[in-house]
Parts: sequence; C-alpha cells; structure tokens
Amino acid sequence: MPTSGRSRLPDLNQKVVVGAVFVAAMFVNILDITIVNVALPAIGEDFDVSPSELGTVSVGYLVSLAVFIPASGWLGDRFGGKRVFLTALTIFTIASVLCGLAQNVDQLVLFRVLQGVGGGLLTPVGMAMMFRVFPPEERVRASRVLMVPTALAPALGPVLGGLLVDKVSWHWVFFINLPVGAVALVFGLLFLKEHREPSAGRFDVPGFLLAGLGFASLMYALSEGSAKGWGTPLILGTGSAGVVLLSVMVWYELLRAPAPILRLRLFKDRLFASTNTVMLLSAGGFLGLLYAYPLMCQNAFGWSALKTGLLTFPEALGVMITSQVVTRVYPKVGPRRLMVGGLLGIASAAVMLSFTDENTPSVAFVAILFFTGVSLAFGMVPLQAAAFAKTAPADNGAASTLFNTMRQLGSALGVAILSTVIAAVGAFHTGPDGVRTPNLDAYRAAFWAAAGIAVLAALVSLTIRDKDAESTMRKVAPTTTPEPESVTA
Repeated sequence: MPTSGRSRLPDLNQKVVVGAVFVAAMFVNILDITIVNVALPAIGEDFDVSPSELGTVSVGYLVSLAVFIPASGWLGDRFGGKRVFLTALTIFTIASVLCGLAQNVDQLVLFRVLQGVGGGLLTPVGMAMMFRVFPPEERVRASRVLMVPTALAPALGPVLGGLLVDKVSWHWVFFINLPVGAVALVFGLLFLKEHREPSAGRFDVPGFLLAGLGFASLMYALSEGSAKGWGTPLILGTGSAGVVLLSVMVWYELLRAPAPILRLRLFKDRLFASTNTVMLLSAGGFLGLLYAYPLMCQNAFGWSALKTGLLTFPEALGVMITSQVVTRVYPKVGPRRLMVGGLLGIASAAVMLSFTDENTPSVAFVAILFFTGVSLAFGMVPLQAAAFAKTAPADNGAASTLFNTMRQLGSALGVAILSTVIAAVGAFHTGPDGVRTPNLDAYRAAFWAAAGIAVLAALVSLTIRDKDAESTMRKVAPTTTPEPESVTA
C-alpha cells in the first residue's frame, strides 16, 4: 500500500488493534480444533475411511503446531510481529479453505499440517504483541481480553460444528474460518504497527530441530497413545525419541547455543517458572475435563452433538461474566489466592460431573458448566496477567513462546491421561450375549483424574508470591499510557 494512502487512515490505539486481530485469530485457531472433532464421523463417511485413519486429521495439526511454536518467538523478533502474525494468519486461512476443498483424506491431512504451521505461529506472536502494548499494570485487562476466545471457542465448537454438519456439510467447518480470517487480515494490514527486536540474533538451527522434532514426537505419542496402545513399538519409539530429543535440547540451549531459540534461562525467575508449571497442569485439568464431558454425553448418554454443545456453552458464559469481576478484585487480592480458588473450583466441577448420569436434569449440567467457567476465569485471568510480570520487554516473544508451549503440552497431556483412564476402565461393558453397553464408571474415573490434575495445579499456585507480580497489581493511571514506538523492518 502506498505511503500516501496510509497517511489518510486513522491512527487507531494499538491496544484496540492488537486486541481485535489477536482475539479473532486466536478464536478461529482454537475453534478449529473442537469443531473439526465433531465433523470427523461425516468426513470418514464421505471419504470411506476408518476412524483410525481419521485420527491423522487431528494429530497432523497438533504435531505441526508443536514443530513451529518454538520458532515463533525468534521469527516475530527478527522479522517483526505484524509481518509474522499476518503471514501466519494468511497461511492458516488459506489452508482452511484448502481443507474444505480436499478430495480425499491424504489431501485433508496435508492441508491440516499446513494449518498447523500458521496456528503454531499465531498465538505466541500475538500474545507477545499484546503484552508489548499493554504495560504491566494493564496486563489483567489484556488477560480478560484473551479469555474471550479461550472460553468461547471450545464451547461454541460443538454447537457450530453440529449445526454445519447437519444442515450444510462438513466442508463448512473449514470454510467458516475464511470470513473471520480475511477481516482480521485486512484490519491488521491497515492498522497494525510493526515492531521488531534489534537483538534477535542468528536463527538457532540445532535448537529448532531438536525442539521441533522432540515436541512433535512427544505430541504424537501423547495424542495417539491411548488409541494405539502405550506399549506398542510406535508409541514407545516416538515417546522415547521425544524425551531424548527434548533432553538434548535442554542441554544444548542452556550450555551450547549462542542465541537459543528457547530461552530456558527465563525459568530461573521463580514467578515465570511457577506460572508456566501452573499453565501446564491447569490446561491438562481443564481441557481434559472438556474432552471427557462431550464423550460421556454422546457415547454414554446417547445425546446428539448439538445437545451436548448447548449444554457445554454455559461454561463460556461463566468465563465472560466472571472475567469482569476478576479484573476488578485482582489489584487488591493478587494472583495467588484467585488462582488457587479457581483451580479448586475446576476440581470441584469435575467431581460434581462424576456423580451425573443420563437422568440428571439438564439444569444441573448448565449449573455445573457455568460454575466451571466461573472457576476458569478466577484461575486463568490472574495466571496470564502474572506470568510476564517480571519479563523484560525484549523477552516478551521468547516468554510467550515458552508459555504457549507449556499450554499445548498440558492440553495434550490432559487428554492423554483422561483417554487412558477411560480405556483402562473400559468405555463399554460387553454382556454374555456380546451386546455392548456404555460403562459410565470409565468417565467418572476420568473426571476424578481431571480433578486430581487441577488440585495439583492449585498446590503449585501456592508457590507464587503476590509481591513478585506487584507490577501487574497497580491501579491504572487515568491518563493514557503512551504506546511503544514502532520499529519498522
């Protein structure tokens, strides 16, 4: 776009611009994971493939995410947050359209991998942009903004996916990303300001290969372990390879890399280390709960995907309403007590779900899921606000990369643990006549496992000192905070 054209555009507040484009991109990124799961049976029927083959549609995306998340921080610092973020959004949006146009399962898997390339870069780079434009004392406001896609997308995915598959076709679960992605892309091109870190350094090729291959191998093993069997050579091999590669990566990044792609030394800060550990565990507990709940509703209760989605949606309402409250009490209470209370609330919700069955009134599920959302807001808003409280501005990209890596690993770990518990107890009873009936005890055991993970996250939260996060607890001055200067490429 010519310079003269840009000069006529309004100079919008970068907090508004970054918040708008990042929330839109994060929404479609998270929505894509949950909405595709609803469409898998229809995709399998259309392509005439088995459920085991369909697993690669989801796993390919997750593995691709794991490969490119480690590189996101360096790319954003080196080439500019705006350039990398909008490039990633373009890749994700185009790949979504290609997924909807796929003619067979091999093409679909290939395009899902391409989606993962864009998705792996979007969230870390976008989060770094958010925390650059929001000073520490406004981080809790930024966290409230981030909670909208985090809560709304997983709850809306089953509802929207069920409607699109039933009323239109499975192709539209991918096409729906096009209008949101296109609007966010144009808005970002017009109004986002570029920022680049002059000290990005050279690209750490060995670190990227070790981290990418290690995380991809481990993510594959965690995603496929319960389905293929934890003792099978493939799962043992990929899981072991992932652990070995990541161990070598830690050694190399700490002791040999001149400019490490993952700045593991950031974990020397107690607050950053504690909040990242809480993120790992809380993502496992919460997303594990959201994994087991729809399975119980559809496989054990026999509900439709649409009904299941509608009775999941109150969770999003709980988050969005409660986030307004949390941001007001955070400066007075601090992160630790809010996080502990929220995580214990998630554990309590999981325990309550373990006592439900197909005869439980719908209003009870609405209440439990709404309470889950309330608890999530109390846990996650302060967590995201406090995590970067002591991080230097130049380290925002690297810190958001590590934070999102822990979130992604936590979600995979939670699903792996709960799916293994369900498989170990047995999702079905087989009678003497060979007839299979749902085994509700398997899902009850999974909810107790989710509760245990959330309680463990609450215990780790006790290691956080409110004093360490005091920069995020200051009251916002009535005057407008100056925006950081732009550094163009």
